[in-house]
Amino acid sequence: MLRFLLNPFRFTSFAEEDEGILRFQNCIRYRLGATNDEGWYRGQCRYSRLAPEWGEFYEIAGPDPDAMDPADWNIAGGASTALRHFLFYFRDETFECIADSWIFEPAPDNALIHRLRAG
Repeated sequence: MLRFLLNPFRFTSFAEEDEGILRFQNCIRYRLGATNDEGWYRGQCRYSRLAPEWGEFYEIAGPDPDAMDPADWNIAGGASTALRHFLFYFRDETFECIADSWIFEPAPDNALIHRLRAG
């Protein structure tokens, strides 16, 4: 599970403290990289010339000879057969994950969720 702050400036329905949750099914490995937005724009991320925009969530499709290049992968111990590669650019770091699939959930205490339940 990856929990993170949502961007209220880009998505005005969220408050500053609202969080999102990404759950990865059968995750076998993950990592947090040090590349931030400045490094990405300078081409210091191995995907910065391929991904269209900083701050987005991507799935890398097709052969990727650079997928396992970083030495700081954490082994999660899941059993996966699909081996899909997900990449998420945050403001100050990069998250990568090898898993079967993902699900996005708003955190239950988000302002948007409270408004929907009340309305």
